Amino acid sequence: MTKQNIVFINFNSLYEILDEIKENLSFKIKQYDSEENLMKENNSNVENSLIILKHNQKLLLNKNHINLLNLNNFPLSLIKLIELINIQLIKLRFNLKSKININDYELNLNSKFFSKNDVTLKLTEKEVEIILYLSENKKKHDVINLQKNIWGYSSNMETHTVETHIYRLRKKIVDKFNDDKFIISDKKGYFID
Repeated sequence: MTKQNIVFINFNSLYEILDEIKENLSFKIKQYDSEENLMKENNSNVENSLIILKHNQKLLLNKNHINLLNLNNFPLSLIKLIELINIQLIKLRFNLKSKININDYELNLNSKFFSKNDVTLKLTEKEVEIILYLSENKKKHDVINLQKNIWGYSSNMETHTVETHIYRLRKKIVDKFNDDKFIISDKKGYFID
């Protein structure tokens, strides 16, 4: 497993302590004297790093604060500090793995938010399943296939559940994103191109 990155911004004392024991840590550490220097050198990897700040520092680059640990309860034992860092790293890893890009959209499996260009749509569990199934299998799926693989229905069952769910999902996407080409339908079935 690749070690995750811990970035200290203007927190030299803590960085030096951890630097002395870095061989025993399950993460990599790096120190920057300013947010600007971090962005210059490491812009593409900032979202994958846990950023550690002193309690009174503010950070401009991090909008969602998922990967931010602001330390303010001192004194703090080394064991407790490493425990806090590891918990944040687990959360960060979980959040990074929960995001899937489909065409120009991002689907967050944890929150069930479907977003594009700062516009967000809340989906149901079944809507998430439909989008995932159609995007993972880049072929056309007829109603019987979707009944079987998403709802678990047998092919001899008469139901309009599939059509109703896909109609509502397509309508939500059109209303929110003005995109009537995300889920496409034709005689052979539904698909995401």
